Amino acid sequence: MSSDHWISCIYRIARRDWNCKSEGREVLTSFVELCVPCLFGLEGLVADELRRMNMNDVRPETGRVYFRGDWRDVARANIGLRTGERVLVTLGNFPAVSFDALYEGAAALDWAAYIPKDGAFPIKGHALGPALRSVPDAQRIIKKAAADQLGRVYGVERLPETGVTYQVQFAIREDVCTIYLDTTGAGLYKRGYRPVAGVAPLRETLAAAMVNLSRYRGRDVLADPFCGSGTIAIEAALAARNRAPGLNRKFAAETWLQIPSEVWDETREAARAKEFNGDYTILARDIDPDCIALARENARRAGVETDIHFEVADARKFETTAPKGVIVTNPPYGERVLEKSEADAIARAFGRAVKGLQGWQLYILSAHADFEQAFGRTADKKRKLYNGMMKCNLFMYK
Repeated sequence: MSSDHWISCIYRIARRDWNCKSEGREVLTSFVELCVPCLFGLEGLVADELRRMNMNDVRPETGRVYFRGDWRDVARANIGLRTGERVLVTLGNFPAVSFDALYEGAAALDWAAYIPKDGAFPIKGHALGPALRSVPDAQRIIKKAAADQLGRVYGVERLPETGVTYQVQFAIREDVCTIYLDTTGAGLYKRGYRPVAGVAPLRETLAAAMVNLSRYRGRDVLADPFCGSGTIAIEAALAARNRAPGLNRKFAAETWLQIPSEVWDETREAARAKEFNGDYTILARDIDPDCIALARENARRAGVETDIHFEVADARKFETTAPKGVIVTNPPYGERVLEKSEADAIARAFGRAVKGLQGWQLYILSAHADFEQAFGRTADKKRKLYNGMMKCNLFMYK
């Protein structure tokens, strides 16, 4: 099969528009196809975020959202997204019904449009196709295809790979391989404020999604009676302030030739200019004093310590004088018999404590299938979400 045929099979490949140079190499500055993987259940929220950023051609799919943007948009998405996991450049996709087809399809991609002569390009990914399932073999073949093409373009037999890293990711599903470049590095849920998490950490992206679904915007009161390391309260404060979650961390693409450093500086400054200042009432409570100390330190790192009221308190005796507000929380849920019994007891006591609240809404995340029975109330609405690979439900009481 000719390479021309394989090229005709490739779609969603970036259009090249060469109009500037950097360090002796032309820099790609036009629109590229981008992809934001996300936790299952968050696709709609990620798509809404991208639309609010005025991104182009936003298309949610299961576990990911595609859109088109230029290289400045890569910086904007990395710095500003609250609920996405990372930002990938889509190099292309093609049928991969055999390892020969995988090599031909990967070799037809325009690797040199992105990776310089000395660029390092490690390969990682997953293979769930009926025909191709061996991840190590797929890694080896894609690596060889990329190296062969780059070697021909740059006129070398062996690529040094001593320069900037361009992490390659691939996904083989239903005999179709999609290849990406990862612009993010460490996942977007790693905001930088939580170097040490609690015993059962909640991803920052999921906490931000819970705050979003609660429609908290900085008004009234938000309480987390099981705050742990403080993630929900911190994400609520960041949302109330409209503070971009990626302001205080670095991204893989900051070293790439395609995006000048001033673009990142300008994007961060533009994000800071959109921040709000206000008086917020966010309550972070936990029965464990060590958790409260950790949550307070994490909030300090995030720059929102003054926005959150920390208190050692038992959620089973939850009290408030506020006439209205929202509880957004992630109580403990056990997987073993003893833990499950303890979690049931906590849910029952918490349910009794908040039963009489008027004017309050509750958003409670739990992986416990019988949570409603233990809590004592049937949720008005449920939404299936995933904390990593753990299936949960967000129980909403309005």
